[in-house]
Amino acid sequence: MTPRLALKNISKRYPAVVANDGVDLTVQPGEIHAVLGENGAGKSTLMKIIYGVTAPDSGQLLWNGQEISVSSPASARQLGIGMVFQHFSLFDTLTVTENIALGLPAGTRLNELERRIAQTASQYGLDLEPSRHVHTLSVGECQRVEIVRALLGKPQLLILDEPTSVLTPQAVGRLFETLRQLASEGCSILYISHKLDEIRALCHSCTVMRSGKVTGVCDPREQTDASLSRLMIGTEPPTVAHRQTPPGKAVLSVRRLSLPKAHPFATELGNIDFDVHAGEVLGVAGISGNGQQELLAVLSGEDIRVHPEAVLLDGVAVGRRPTAWRRARGMAFVPEERLGRGAVPELSLAQNILLSHQGHATVRQGFVRLRAIRRLATDIIERFRVKAYGEQAQAASLSGGNLQKYIIGREVMRKPKVLLVAQPTWGVDVGAAAQIRSELLALRDEGCAVLVISEELDELFQISDRLIVIAKGKVSPPIKTSEADLDLIGQWMSGLWAGNAAVAEPAHV
Repeated sequence: MTPRLALKNISKRYPAVVANDGVDLTVQPGEIHAVLGENGAGKSTLMKIIYGVTAPDSGQLLWNGQEISVSSPASARQLGIGMVFQHFSLFDTLTVTENIALGLPAGTRLNELERRIAQTASQYGLDLEPSRHVHTLSVGECQRVEIVRALLGKPQLLILDEPTSVLTPQAVGRLFETLRQLASEGCSILYISHKLDEIRALCHSCTVMRSGKVTGVCDPREQTDASLSRLMIGTEPPTVAHRQTPPGKAVLSVRRLSLPKAHPFATELGNIDFDVHAGEVLGVAGISGNGQQELLAVLSGEDIRVHPEAVLLDGVAVGRRPTAWRRARGMAFVPEERLGRGAVPELSLAQNILLSHQGHATVRQGFVRLRAIRRLATDIIERFRVKAYGEQAQAASLSGGNLQKYIIGREVMRKPKVLLVAQPTWGVDVGAAAQIRSELLALRDEGCAVLVISEELDELFQISDRLIVIAKGKVSPPIKTSEADLDLIGQWMSGLWAGNAAVAEPAHV
C-alpha cells in the first residue's frame, strides 16, 4: 500500500538547537499513528513542517507517493491535511463561526457554516455555541473550536496535537469513536499526546522521538505505560508521593460568592463557599466552561466586582483588592493560558520574571536589577529542568511543556502563602508532569495553601487532599479525596450533588 505520508531524513535547525535530526516517519491510509516524546523532543516542529508552517532545512515529504513541498497551511489544507495545534490560532474579537470561516473559500455563507458547525460539534460531542466571541471562551472551549474547524475540512490526514488535554473522560470517549470512524473511512491520523494510556488504547503504531531523533517505532497496543515511558525518556516516570498531613488554618476563604455575567456567554457564579487551608491542596474539578475562568478571576483579583467580604486572604477582606495587592501579600497565580497571560511571548525568560517578582530582590528604587532577574531565571531553568538555550531565550521559543515548567517554577520560587494553579500539567510529558506535581506537594508541605483547577481527574486524585466540583457556576460540598471516586465526581460534574437545585440541564457537557 502506498503510504499516505512519508517523511525521509527531515532535519530542522535553529541557532541554539537541532529540533529535527534526520527524522523518518511513515503513515498509512486509515492508520492512527502516535508521535511520542518528552517536551522539546521535536514533535511539534515536525508537525509544523508537515502542515506548512515551517520549512525543513533538508529531507523529503511524500504525499500519496508523490514528493511535495508544503509552502503554507493553505496549501496543506488543499492537499487534504488538517491540524489542531496545542497553542490555538484564533482571533479573540471574532466569533467561533467567523474564525472557522477564515480557513474556508471566499464566499462561504456564514449562516450555512454556523449550521454545519453546530451539526459537527453535536455529532462529535464537542459542545460549542457558533455565535460566541472567542475572547469569552475557556481554553477547553477554544480547543473544541480548533477540532471542529479541522473536521469540517474532511481531511485525508488529520494532525492532533494534545487534543484531549482539556476534555472530560466522556468527551474523550466520543472523540475516540469519531477518530476510529474517520480511520475506518481511510483518513490517516497523526496523534500527539503525553497520555500513554490513550496512545495504547487508540493508536495502531507509534514513533518515539528523543532530542530531535527517532529512537524507535512500535505497536503501542503491545506495550505498557512503563515500557512506553522508558522509550520516551529513558526511564520510568518518577512516582509522586502524596502523604497525609494535618491542615493548618484557613488561609483563603470564599463566602457567599456570587457574580453576575460579565458578558452574555459568561457563567454566572452563585453562592459559592469553601476554604483552602495552609498545608492543603484543594482540587477543583469540572467540565470546561462551567465557571472555572470566572472563579479564578475573582480569586486572583482580575475581577473585583464582588463584595469585599466574598474573598478573605488570611482573614482580610480582599474582594475589591487588585492582583498586585494580593501578590504583595503572598498570593501566586498560574493561569491556564501560557502565552499572553502566563508569559509575554516576545520577552526573554529573565524579563518574564517581572510579571510576578517585583519585590526588593528584583526592583530597587524603580530600577530593575538585571543581574538578579537573570540569576533567578537561570535557577528556575536548572531546578525545573527547562529545555531552553538560556535565560535570554524568548518565551515563545520554548515548547508548551517547557514553558509551563518555567511558569510554575517562577511562582513556586516566590514561596507564596497561597498558590492558585489552572491546568498545571496541560500538554506536559509524564516526567515533567510528575515533577510539577511533586513541586506542588512540596510547597504544600511547607505550609502553602494550594488550589488546583484541573480537568485531569487522575491528577486531582493524585495530589489533592480534598475535592470540590464546579458545575453551572455552583460549587459542590468539599469531600476528602480518600472518600471520593471517579463515578461520584463524574456525577457531581453534571451538577448532581445533594442540595443542588440547578441540575436540570447541566451546562457545557
